[in-house]
Amino acid sequence: MALIGNLLPGIELVLSFLIVGAILLQQRGAGLGGAFGDQGTESFYKRRGAELFLFRATIVLSIIFVAIALLALALQ
Repeated sequence: MALIGNLLPGIELVLSFLIVGAILLQQRGAGLGGAFGDQGTESFYKRRGAELFLFRATIVLSIIFVAIALLALALQ
């Protein structure tokens, strides 16, 4: 158990860098125009291909990060 407790902060650090990288690699949508009522050419935005992969990877990495953080809290 001591080994797991020592590895968790390192795993959280790696996951945090992966989450930030996945967020930064995602393309931006229509910008701030949609927030102020600008409809643009499409009423909604569909993700496809690599962009869908990055979107889902961000969600999965975030869930894993939270689970490891809760595990680290429980081991203290």
